[in-house]
Amino acid sequence: MAKPVAEQPAGKETGAARVYKMLRSEILTMTLAPGEALDEVSLAERFDSSRSPIREALVRLSADGLVTTLANRSTVVTPMELARVPEFLDALDLLQRVTTRLAALHRTPADLVKIRETYKAYQKGVATSIKTRVSLPMIETNHDFHMAVARAGRNTYFADLYSRLLDEGRRMLHLHLQFKLQDPNISAQEMGSDHTEILDAIERGDADKAEEYGHLHAVQFKGQFMEFMDRNLTASVPLNYRAPSREATTTE
Repeated sequence: MAKPVAEQPAGKETGAARVYKMLRSEILTMTLAPGEALDEVSLAERFDSSRSPIREALVRLSADGLVTTLANRSTVVTPMELARVPEFLDALDLLQRVTTRLAALHRTPADLVKIRETYKAYQKGVATSIKTRVSLPMIETNHDFHMAVARAGRNTYFADLYSRLLDEGRRMLHLHLQFKLQDPNISAQEMGSDHTEILDAIERGDADKAEEYGHLHAVQFKGQFMEFMDRNLTASVPLNYRAPSREATTTE
């Protein structure tokens, strides 16, 4: 694998930040697959650095929930537990409803400015992702928008729980974009329509509509993601099936 180009020697902090940024991008876009081993020696060779910046980057990634240290002290990209995806999506729905509702009730003028800024950034991020077929701009700006909404609700417990769910769901969002990009006519406006409705309801202070739109947004994501998983998981299953003969199916 090619090493990142470094024009100038980097200090420990700069080196760790560089490693963190690149590995994080590769994990979120699933260039590094869930469960893939991350060996410090190999990474140090790849990034042409000592092992200290590698360790520091892995600690940051572990705090993000993107890598996991196993009992034998080896490090892997955090696996995606597909069996628990429905549970995750249900929890996301619940937290999204409550955070959008509370935002409509408690947002301040300063909150609205921040939410509008992140909304516009999301629209640009989606347009960039559609154009480049790289999901990271959409993933990052989606997180920023929803967290601006959550913080406007003035409940740190809900906001912290919601942040954890959004972090865990970043790779699912990458897969979601891959599904959406199968439509050659997809537009940033269409993909951002749910966010538009949420923003409008919060601006009006309409808590019921904000909760409703938050719920619909989560349900749509759940349905499309499960459809994506169904298509791709079943597509890899071999069907060596031969219909029974007519004689075998005839009852006496």
